Amino acid sequence: RALKRQAPVLAIACAAALVAAGGASADTIGQKQAQARQVLAQIGVLDGSLQRAKSRYELASTKLAAIERSLTINKVGLRTARSNFKTSQIALMQRLRTIYQTRDQQTSTLAVVLGATSISDLVNRIEAVHSVSQQDVAVMTQVITFKHQITVHEHALVRAHHAQAQLVRQRLDAKNAISYQLQKQQGLYNSIKGQIAGLIAAERARQLALARQAQQRLTAYEEAQRLQNPGFGVGAVGADGISIAPPSQYTGAVGIAMRYLGTPYVWGGSSPAGFDCSGFVAYVYGQMGVSLPHYTGAQWNVGVAVSRSDLQPGDLVFFDGLGHVGIYIGGNEFIHSPHTGDVVRISSLDEAWYAATYDGARRITG
Repeated sequence: RALKRQAPVLAIACAAALVAAGGASADTIGQKQAQARQVLAQIGVLDGSLQRAKSRYELASTKLAAIERSLTINKVGLRTARSNFKTSQIALMQRLRTIYQTRDQQTSTLAVVLGATSISDLVNRIEAVHSVSQQDVAVMTQVITFKHQITVHEHALVRAHHAQAQLVRQRLDAKNAISYQLQKQQGLYNSIKGQIAGLIAAERARQLALARQAQQRLTAYEEAQRLQNPGFGVGAVGADGISIAPPSQYTGAVGIAMRYLGTPYVWGGSSPAGFDCSGFVAYVYGQMGVSLPHYTGAQWNVGVAVSRSDLQPGDLVFFDGLGHVGIYIGGNEFIHSPHTGDVVRISSLDEAWYAATYDGARRITG
């Protein structure tokens, strides 16, 4: 029951402790993947900024087009006003000349005075002449006012057009700048993806090479074991004071473990669909008919202690205060399921993290 209470804590410790674990190649892949995630986040931000910049540019362009249409209409009105002004000006000048220069008694000022039959008639004649002149002047005034208004409006539109055109250029520049940054980030992301693919391929090739070397060592080791006395080493004591365990009868665990290279890490996993560290060890030994507990701390209590100098293929190696476990494969290497985001792979006991956190080893003897 104590083991059951400790099991979740030990499993969590196994998963948490391994975030920092791994070989140089796996660390590089993890770093590149983290960089790729950062770049993707930047791409998302830039994409949103680009959409907003496009909207602002399109809005400014629409407003500029409206100003340009108003300018076109205003120019037509201005041409009409200028034409009317010219026509009215000509008509007024002609009438003035007619009133003050003609000798026609019907239109001259003298004729108006002399032709009157009474004071009332004289007043009426003078008012008629003034009325005609006032109408001409009123028309002329209206034309001048209209022309002035259109001219003022044109100047305002020209200023608005200049300001709006400048705003459109600014927003186009902003949009293009964001688009350029987005293209750069997308190019960087594609480059990182290519690097990750290359690193993964290189690591896969390295793991296969390590597996072949381990298999060769295992074959040689098993051949040597068959030539030795089966009872060799029983009860002896190693130089470091740790009892030397009987020779392992489970070297075949290495061959089974090799079949699952590349299987993804899954917290709590204990099947080919995904393994955590202790689940992987338990599954491999289960294929040999040996039942091991799923939890690292409980696996430490199984079998016999083994000194590092006496390690044999199939021995269990423990790290980080029993937070992690793997299977020794010979050549100072072991196979294990490291941590979230990684896969079953081969690592060296001399790698910095494993060397610094090595706890010891156990040999399954029966």
